[in-house]
Amino acid sequence: MANGGPEIEQLIQLLARLPGLGPRSARRAVLHLIKKKEQLMLPLSAALDRAVVAVKSCEVCGNVDTISPCSICSDARRGESGILIVVEDVADLWALERAGVGQVRYHVLGGVLSPLDGVGPDDLNLDGLIGRAHGYSEIVLAMNATVEGQTTAHYITDRLAGTGIKVTRLAHGVPVGGELDYLDEGTLSQALKARTEI
Repeated sequence: MANGGPEIEQLIQLLARLPGLGPRSARRAVLHLIKKKEQLMLPLSAALDRAVVAVKSCEVCGNVDTISPCSICSDARRGESGILIVVEDVADLWALERAGVGQVRYHVLGGVLSPLDGVGPDDLNLDGLIGRAHGYSEIVLAMNATVEGQTTAHYITDRLAGTGIKVTRLAHGVPVGGELDYLDEGTLSQALKARTEI
């Protein structure tokens, strides 16, 4: 069913490809943009044009920024902690930055090992990580608590074995504000195994 012409239909289809948006959400977003053409659609179009030209991937860590090396890698204070946090994706890096984890540096792998999806070690930025690791005293593996994330963490740990670099991972368990009754058994089991002294 056409929604007002091929240009509008194409816009709906393109927005529906974005994470978190389906066809219905995309249709609502497009209608809102059309209603607010001067205030939203034109500035959005201009911002997208500028972003296409300006945004690049950082040659050091894999973050996205308008400069390369990115603003995080360019900050001299970031190297003082000696900590390199390894993340799966740029979204994870941004989440850690929002949390204010401190003056650390990052390394974006660009995914996780997943043989079923055809993703092997050569498909990730693992060689870049191994090359950078020697400049740090601690590597924190901030992988998601999925089978693929943990497999990737084990692979990296094996690759760094014998280097003398301390390799750690994020704690898993009960989230701040979480209620035990609502947590799954795996989370509760991991929380009990990783318990700490008060």
